Amino acid sequence: MHTSPWELTQALEKEGYLIDQETATTLFLALTLKKPCLIEGPAGVGKTQLALALARAKRRRLIRLQCYEGLDITKALYDWNYAKQLLRLQMSRTDDWEKIKFDLFSEEFLLSRPLLESIRSKEPVLLLIDELDKSDEEFESFLLELLAEQQVTIPEMGTIFSQSSPIVMLTSNNSRDFSDALRRRCIHIYLSYPAIEREISILNSQAPELSDRLVKDVCEFVAKVRKLPLQKLPSVSESIDFARSLNALQKETVNYGELMGTLNVLLKYPKDIAKLEERLKKWDSEASQRR
Repeated sequence: MHTSPWELTQALEKEGYLIDQETATTLFLALTLKKPCLIEGPAGVGKTQLALALARAKRRRLIRLQCYEGLDITKALYDWNYAKQLLRLQMSRTDDWEKIKFDLFSEEFLLSRPLLESIRSKEPVLLLIDELDKSDEEFESFLLELLAEQQVTIPEMGTIFSQSSPIVMLTSNNSRDFSDALRRRCIHIYLSYPAIEREISILNSQAPELSDRLVKDVCEFVAKVRKLPLQKLPSVSESIDFARSLNALQKETVNYGELMGTLNVLLKYPKDIAKLEERLKKWDSEASQRR
């Protein structure tokens, strides 16, 4: 058990995840109160990585449900082994349907999906429901029982209660809003792009082979890029890849006139790259005038 936000911060740092004091305090309270934690923010700010690092820090097995449009309970909660049920019917020696039905919808034929697996696990687990905003509102409503009571209901078998109180974490890229009912059941964390000083610390931690000067230049450059009206702003992981790319090209600083070919590592859309290339000409001209 981590008895304070500071201990939780230290444990996450040992797993390679740097967290600020406010976020650590909120996460500590969610764990202490045994409430689900909803982590929102733009793509690439470390929401999923926070859940993965917490699972390692807590020594819990990670069970991950990746959400997508059209996700339903047969993929998320449970399904029945229809081939095995059909075989059981063919081998049945009785015409008593009630007896057959009870046998068919029993533990032997049940296929556990991530949500049910987390509830039934006897060992402590961390359930990550990743990118919940990609699922629809019907699936969101279905989750409410699990989030509030740590239990699920299977019509053929009844209610199944949690055996080990899983830690539940949900992430969202804010592509749609959630209902008040879901938000009421969770403790909320919002992660945004880190300040320059924190991103420098992250790059130093994740890419210790880089020079301090290059890391500082990259973080300051990426901070400027994130102020542009781009379709997709660069994430922290893309900042790390960009810095490593410059290092591989034996660059010691960020030179606006020498970035052609490297911007594809930082940005993912041709229109964004073209827009940044135009801006680089302006920044290069301004830098030359200052010199």
